[in-house]
Amino acid sequence: MLTSVDAMSLPTYSQLLDRQDGQPPGSSWGVFGPDDHLGSLNLLGQDEARAAAGLVRRGTVFSLDYEANAFTPPVSPNRRPVQHTMLSRHDGCVRDDRLDDYYLQVSSQIDGLRHHRHPVHGFYGGVTDDSIAVGSPALGIQHAAAKGIVGRGVLLDVARHLAAIGQPLDLRSAEAIDTRTLDDVAAAQNVDLQAGDILLIHTGWARHAIEELTTEEKSALSTTRQFCGLRQSSETLAWIWDHHFSMVATDTVAVEVMPSVPDSPFHGNVGRMIHPELIALLGIHLGELWRLHELAADCAADGVYEFLLTAKPLNILGGVGSPPNALAIK
Repeated sequence: MLTSVDAMSLPTYSQLLDRQDGQPPGSSWGVFGPDDHLGSLNLLGQDEARAAAGLVRRGTVFSLDYEANAFTPPVSPNRRPVQHTMLSRHDGCVRDDRLDDYYLQVSSQIDGLRHHRHPVHGFYGGVTDDSIAVGSPALGIQHAAAKGIVGRGVLLDVARHLAAIGQPLDLRSAEAIDTRTLDDVAAAQNVDLQAGDILLIHTGWARHAIEELTTEEKSALSTTRQFCGLRQSSETLAWIWDHHFSMVATDTVAVEVMPSVPDSPFHGNVGRMIHPELIALLGIHLGELWRLHELAADCAADGVYEFLLTAKPLNILGGVGSPPNALAIK
């Protein structure tokens, strides 16, 4: 799809909760048309790409991906480091290489629409469980790869803002970030959030994990599972949907805080997480463990928090997720 959806025509989150058309309350199923596999990425089109290209002033490029084994051991106990093998052929004149045990969400990543199903309503758009299989196209990451992700990126520097007001994030604990903080950061940065924005939230966690934790502390992450992130609440869902972001990415492990806050209303979800609502019900792609500290420092230096952002997921039929291959250009 080359043209975007008119965000002005989209229902509010409150209206989604009150749906009476047979679709799950709180879902965007059918909002972007029948048989949709892109979710909120439909908000990016030619107009958004052209407008975002106009934000480039200096031509400074920031890579937003960490190296595949940057988080070693992996923060998820279910993943392993990537094994890279280089091969030599034709008497050593030609090189080839192979990756083994490559978990596509082991480092910087995009969670596609296959990543989470809702415990009651299932996968986004009502796609059946049987359709979510290796080699099948439904909700696969190849849809985002074919479209390409190009638009206005906006960074909210939560880390610097909270430090500036004397309330720095405790990156060693499960500190929850609420929507009031996000609004305060946007106001302090004089940022106008717009429909279709690719929202980046900088906390400093990823750099902290790589550069400041000891080997023993890194090993413990997969069992302690304590990471800062967005608070699990209906307010968080409404804030994200009603701003009509095309995607939300952070430098944290799960976008949301882990473990979930004690008063999380999502009791039926694994770990009372908000992922099923964001991905399976609202169709929002999530970015995790993105490399944001260099971009954040530049934004703080010049006071410009908007930029052209591009991301190109791997074109894997039926893929669940992918490294983002993301660039911010100012």
